[in-house]
Formats: sequence, structure tokens, C-alpha cells
Amino acid sequence: MSADSFPIRVLLADDHSIVRAGIRRFLEQPGDIEIVAEAEDGEAAKILIEQYKPDVAVLDIQMPKFSGIEVTRWIRANLVGVGVLILTAYDDTPYVMSVLQAGANGYVLKTASPDELIQAVYDVHAGKSALDATITRKVMTQMFDQHNTIAFQPLTDREMQVLQLTAKGYTNKAIAVQLDISDRTVQGHLAHIFTKLQADSRTEAVMRAVSLGWISQSAGTITED
Repeated sequence: MSADSFPIRVLLADDHSIVRAGIRRFLEQPGDIEIVAEAEDGEAAKILIEQYKPDVAVLDIQMPKFSGIEVTRWIRANLVGVGVLILTAYDDTPYVMSVLQAGANGYVLKTASPDELIQAVYDVHAGKSALDATITRKVMTQMFDQHNTIAFQPLTDREMQVLQLTAKGYTNKAIAVQLDISDRTVQGHLAHIFTKLQADSRTEAVMRAVSLGWISQSAGTITED
């Protein structure tokens, strides 16, 4: 997924045709986003994503046959280069946590403005995390509650350096250059960080570290490498 490739190729998956039409109209306004396919259920989404390999898949959570969470897991297992943006009316914490754990790059509510939705697509295409402010607060609260009952293993100094650079939006390669280590070593440190923080993604690891007070909330933008 290259942040320099335009137009940004997007697949829309939502079981309401009128909703898809509205989203399509908003996203195509800037002129640098192209809707390459639309799906009305999770099964069709998987087929079309495999066929078109879009830059970004914009998925609803509740869809017939396969949910947006299930489609996200399938994408992460089979097409890691496809960015996933969840666009839904659901802001319940269990949904949010399930989506992040499945590996989604972004989570935006359908109450978002067209500009916010467009920016979220840009961010996901660039490899960044795109989280609605309401969602961020819910995740932070959930993680704060969790860390009051779970004893997380402390990170080493090097793991903390890797995590701080991750929070600032550095890719694995950029972290490797910054710390004068190999890409493989960075991947190893991230694996240890995920295990220690009981996280399944960069976004979840960074937000948990923020909730623990290990890094600043203003650290930066998370990049899913």
C-alpha cells in the first residue's frame, strides 16, 4: 500500500444500498479516490476484495453472511496490504475492541462529517491509524480499567524506544534506521511489546501504553506497518 499511489482505490461494503450511494458520493468528491467495487454483504466483500485488491476497504460491522470484524480478520490473514476502515453506527466498546484486535486500521462513526471520512481514508491509505475521537475515549477508558486489574510486564529500554517511535508514526524500516538495528530486530521487539501489553496491533499497543502512562497521548500518529 503506497501513500503515493493515486487515485486511492476503495471498496465499499454495507448492506444498505442508499448508505453506499451516499458514502460513494462523499468519497469521490475530492477526485483522488476511486470506488472500484461495492458489496452488500461480507461474503461478497471478501470475493471482491480478493479480486480488486483495493488500497482501502471501507466496511460496516453488521453485514449478512460475514460481519465487518470477520472480513477484517480474513483480510489480515490473506491480504495484508489492504487497509481496513470500519464505518459504522456502533460505538459500543466491545465492538471497538473486537475491531482493533482484528487488525482494522481505522474506526469512524457514520455521524462523522464527509471531510472526516475522507481524511480517514487518506490516513488509512498512508498507513496511519484513523480513530474517531469518541472511539479513542472509549478505548482509553477500557484500557485504563483493564490495567487496574492486570499486571503488565515492563518493557525494556529498547522496547520502549521502539514503541515511542511507533507512536510517532515511524514504519519498521524508519525505526530500524533511527535505532541502527535491522528490520527483523524491530519486528522482534514489536512481537515482545505485543505480548507484554496483551495487544494485537500497533494501535492497541500504543493506546494501552498511553493508558498506563508509559508514553504521552500526544506522541503522534500510529502507522500500521
